[in-house]
Amino acid sequence: MGAPTEETSTETAENSATDATVTSTTKNKTPTHRIALGDVTNNNLGQLKRLNMVLFPVSYSEKFYKDVLEAGEFAKLAYFNDVCVGAVCCRKEPIPSTSPKQAKLYIMTLGVLAPYRNLGLGTALLKHILHHATSGVPATPKFTEIYLHVQISNEEALKFYKKYDFEIVGTVEGYYKKISPSDAYVLSLKLVKD
Repeated sequence: MGAPTEETSTETAENSATDATVTSTTKNKTPTHRIALGDVTNNNLGQLKRLNMVLFPVSYSEKFYKDVLEAGEFAKLAYFNDVCVGAVCCRKEPIPSTSPKQAKLYIMTLGVLAPYRNLGLGTALLKHILHHATSGVPATPKFTEIYLHVQISNEEALKFYKKYDFEIVGTVEGYYKKISPSDAYVLSLKLVKD
């Protein structure tokens, strides 16, 4: 399949907050691909498990997947032409000694299968999370920060997150137990300035 020589993107907001669609077209306006985000449900949880086995060098527990099912807008699958090729999973973390209405958002996983990278899928997943973390939707805590761990050797991920103003705020030695290098950077995006 050849890549189009000239591409334009159009983004459409669906009535459902669970689906964001990006369609690329060539000069003659023929769609070349469709990107969509969808909810993680009991019916497609197996797809998420298979993706995570391919994307990440660690195993996730059944508790992880149970929590993902309760994450709402903070857990999404990414589809390329209706094929599931990526996902993001986050968890809300209350901030001790602050108002219960404030929390941090931790990106547990965000990944896209290698053949589908650089097509806007990771960007769509991250922008979805950023939008919902900052939208002030009722029943959502006010997030003060979004953060994650990235293996120190993962230059591609570091470059991706830095593009969205995430900063390295620390290093955790021995964070990964079964992979090398085992150290991880902590990347953070402050949503509320100190």
